[in-house]
Amino acid sequence: MKTIIVDDERLARNELKRLLEDFPKINIVAEAANADEAIELINEHNPDLLFLDIQMPGKNGFELLEAIEDRVPEVIFTTAYDEYALKAFEYNALDYIMKPIDTARLAEAIQKVESEMKRAETAVQHPESYLGENDQVFVKDGEKCWFVKLGKVRLFESMGNYVRLHFEDQKPMILKSLNSLEERLDPKIFFRANRKHIINLNWIDKIEPWFSGGLLVTLKGGDKATPLEKIEISRRQSIKFKDLMSL
Repeated sequence: MKTIIVDDERLARNELKRLLEDFPKINIVAEAANADEAIELINEHNPDLLFLDIQMPGKNGFELLEAIEDRVPEVIFTTAYDEYALKAFEYNALDYIMKPIDTARLAEAIQKVESEMKRAETAVQHPESYLGENDQVFVKDGEKCWFVKLGKVRLFESMGNYVRLHFEDQKPMILKSLNSLEERLDPKIFFRANRKHIINLNWIDKIEPWFSGGLLVTLKGGDKATPLEKIEISRRQSIKFKDLMSL
């Protein structure tokens, strides 16, 4: 796994590199002392995994992830502060490790990455396993249950480790990350618009130019009582979107 370490403390980077020597599947291709350096290296190397500190001079770790949008690799946060844990999982981080880093805890985090990458590889190799608009899924949220066709779901919205499904006038949540859900959904129908949203292409009502080369799509409402949802397609994803929707 191509890996980049991002931490403003040189000693912390060296210690993590030393610990990672025990994990032969981890290939450290670069390291960065701040977010701006990291963004350039991510563009250059297209890594599979980031070990990312949160508090750094300039952009913090969360701002770095926002800057790279849809190019986000798997992320393991490494930090001395526990108050950011909830926010970290809102950014679809696979794990959150406290410093000083324990070897057993590091091994657990890397196992999560390996499992996630295996699932992604299986989805690519077996596209027939994709879920399409005619597939039905069981959704339970609290005391309420639904058996809903995916074609009726117009929007999937990331809520940390949960995803909110928007269909009709309902918005239940399921315990899945948006990344793992994206791997299961048919990419010809369900499109990753940005870091937080997957849209059903069949529910698009209007497309408008947006800031910085992006697009703004308006989705049809589930019923008269449901307000129209406007979703921004990031600049990079807009290029893919135009290719997908053209003849």
